Amino acid sequence: MSDPVRPDGRYPMRLQRYLARAGVASRRGSERLMSEGRVRVNGEVVSELGSKVDPARDLVTVDGRACTIEERPCYLMLYKPAGYLTTMSDPQGRPCVAELVPTRAHPGLFPVGRLDLDTTGLLLFTTNGDVGQELLHPSRHVSKHYVALVSGTPDERGLERLRAGVTLEDGPAAPAEAELLDASDPLFSLVAPRGPGRTGAGEPNAVVGLTIHEGRKHQVKKMLMAVGHRVLRLHRDSFGPLALSDVAEGNYRTLNDNEVRALEGLCARGERQ
Repeated sequence: MSDPVRPDGRYPMRLQRYLARAGVASRRGSERLMSEGRVRVNGEVVSELGSKVDPARDLVTVDGRACTIEERPCYLMLYKPAGYLTTMSDPQGRPCVAELVPTRAHPGLFPVGRLDLDTTGLLLFTTNGDVGQELLHPSRHVSKHYVALVSGTPDERGLERLRAGVTLEDGPAAPAEAELLDASDPLFSLVAPRGPGRTGAGEPNAVVGLTIHEGRKHQVKKMLMAVGHRVLRLHRDSFGPLALSDVAEGNYRTLNDNEVRALEGLCARGERQ
């Protein structure tokens, strides 16, 4: 049941939802912060999970730092280059994606999911913790399309194994859509700008298009290795209803209204499966 809206258009909301909307943490993480006594409302510690706040009137702080939510959540897509960690900070001072997006203009901005250090492509950011959490929930089965330059050339048997679902160390992977791409495909040059050739070890290579509906760590690399092909380059060109377009590598753009509606509609559509 949603929180009631007041006549002025504002509404009280559950504190953990407020924290998630502010990009502090997921709802579950926000509940932990509350139970640890790290959240205050108007100077008073609030640990009861059913507590509500009024975004227009209450001051919410976490560890002494004020957190606010924007009138309209921010959504943007980054064309992540290789060499950047998908994290908002790194204690070792390594390059991270936070350096590439407008965190000062949009406090609470965070990446939805992650891409490996050497992987390029579409990385979604938002300040809407609710939507971010829903998109990452396994039951939503959000599709992600990748283009991979691999060692060797997968045969039809290998592609069928990917389509049926290969077994990985942490359990079976869900069936994927898999196909070989040739040089006429616009996505081909994203990972093989010079066309098909050979690796440094002298073995032939090929480009594979792969659509998955899960988000396990190193999943695409592990799936392709399971059918005998090492990933040499990896690029993600779509995430759910979003396709990487009109963005140069290392740059970002805000989502248009249609893209935002598609994302939010995906999260609101029916029950989780």
